Amino acid sequence: MTFITKPKLHHPKLPTNHLGFTRRDYEGAVSTLCAGCGHDSISAAIIQACFELAIEPHRIAKLSGIGCSSKTPTYFLGNSHGFNSVHGRMPSVLTGANMANRDLIYLGVSGDGDSASIGLGQFAHSIRRGVNMVYIVENNGVYGLTKGQFSATSDRGSKSKRGVPNNDEAIDLVSMALQLGATYVGRSFSGDKAQLVPLIKGALLHQGAAFIDCVSPCVAFNNHLGSTKSFDYVREHNDAVNRLDIIPERSEIVTDYEPGQTQTVTQHDGSMIRLHKLTPEYDPQDRVGAMNFLQQRYALGEIVTGLLYLDPEPRDLHAYLNTSATPFNELGEAELCPGPDALEKFNASLR
Repeated sequence: MTFITKPKLHHPKLPTNHLGFTRRDYEGAVSTLCAGCGHDSISAAIIQACFELAIEPHRIAKLSGIGCSSKTPTYFLGNSHGFNSVHGRMPSVLTGANMANRDLIYLGVSGDGDSASIGLGQFAHSIRRGVNMVYIVENNGVYGLTKGQFSATSDRGSKSKRGVPNNDEAIDLVSMALQLGATYVGRSFSGDKAQLVPLIKGALLHQGAAFIDCVSPCVAFNNHLGSTKSFDYVREHNDAVNRLDIIPERSEIVTDYEPGQTQTVTQHDGSMIRLHKLTPEYDPQDRVGAMNFLQQRYALGEIVTGLLYLDPEPRDLHAYLNTSATPFNELGEAELCPGPDALEKFNASLR
């Protein structure tokens, strides 16, 4: 196996933020995802947002679960704290870390399989509890690591690479986040950097549960049924001594359109999605209005992008629980072990 590392040296005149960091200081390892993957565009947006906000990298804790999306924290913020948890369990690990040390900025990165299937309950409870975090779902509608099966966010009627239609109703994580009480909710497209970077910046500055659903096309599963050059056809007609796979290089999908407009984006497999960008007149402080607007646009086959909801007076889990303002690792024995009298008083309160 060959590992590609970035050179430590870089041009001495790279632009810096007011802390003296260059954009390179917010990068990570070289990505091993498929060329043209939308997830890499999201990683680039996170890097750009942190650079522009001049956040000290060591103040960020990045957490993930399992899947293509959960690999991406390796590719950004290489000097930050990081933890890769098990499938669907990222929110509980993030919550525990947040309770132990509120001084860090918590960034959870997940996928539609990781959050909308095995981790759906974890997603729901972390949102309803108001954990102070940025929760980003890199949403491609397939299980990219296990050959492109439908995920729970796949739209009804969409077709797999084999041409099989999906008959199940999709789970809309944005609607769930709104209903469950998230105080910052947004949706974007991985190729729309002009929109995605400000959304991430706003989420990083928000005090409360911030959720961003980012549509991120998978480039690996665009071969279709009936093609004699497809991976499946060749394997069915080839007596091979081993199994090899090739992911053809694709170009990144990029779009740019004005607020209030609807843009049709053709993906690598020929399918199309319709993105609708919010206008400045849209009221992001109306939770019920946001839910109605999503459903109205969904009926038209459109995916709404932009800042969908913002609570101007958010509270997080620390405020609800009245936790210590001092991180646990900075508390002394007297604070952590108050003695038998305090224990007896606590036990008496439970009787």
